[in-house]
Amino acid sequence: MLPYLWRNTRRRVAVSDLASNEPGAAVRRKLMELQPNRVKRTLARLYPGSEIRSWADGLKGERVTGRQLNRLRPRGWQVLHAIQWPSGSDIDHLVIGPAGVFTVNSKRHKGKTVWYGDRAITVNRAPTRHIAISQHEAQRTGKTLGRHCTLPVPVRPIICIVDAAKLSVKNAAPPVLVVEAAKIVSLLSGMSPVLPPEMVQHIYQVARRQATWA
Repeated sequence: MLPYLWRNTRRRVAVSDLASNEPGAAVRRKLMELQPNRVKRTLARLYPGSEIRSWADGLKGERVTGRQLNRLRPRGWQVLHAIQWPSGSDIDHLVIGPAGVFTVNSKRHKGKTVWYGDRAITVNRAPTRHIAISQHEAQRTGKTLGRHCTLPVPVRPIICIVDAAKLSVKNAAPPVLVVEAAKIVSLLSGMSPVLPPEMVQHIYQVARRQATWA
């Protein structure tokens, strides 16, 4: 595990505390793995269809969503970013607050038309697996938190759409909440409270530990 790579105790603590993660941190690491050279990495982003450009778009989306979610903190919410699983995949954002616990998956579809009806999302009419992936992520997160908190922790999935030309939601009771980045704070703030402050803090203290997700 990463903490054992450092001899200094203070640095070891910092690495194991996920509260210090910046939005998109896991994606940024992936970009550096794909192309360690900064100049070449920047140039590769200019080519449509390149793997680096795809990851770079994802990074922009996570940063936009992260900035919005961080605005929830003064309202009694706790926010974590880039929680990495041992497999290498990560939870873009985890928010814990009065309205409950939510995994937030950021999707940047610049200039495209996003449509959500029944149980599917299409982007420019092309089908995606956004819903299934988000549901699986929320279920896995809830099981992990519940095991370490020693109590049930229901987790709801949210897909945050960034930079789309148009988002249409045609479902009165969607299994996954789909919202534009600019509206996610008002969405979460407007929900009815279900968790007292002490429970928010308990779940957050468990979630911020790297060992929880290992």
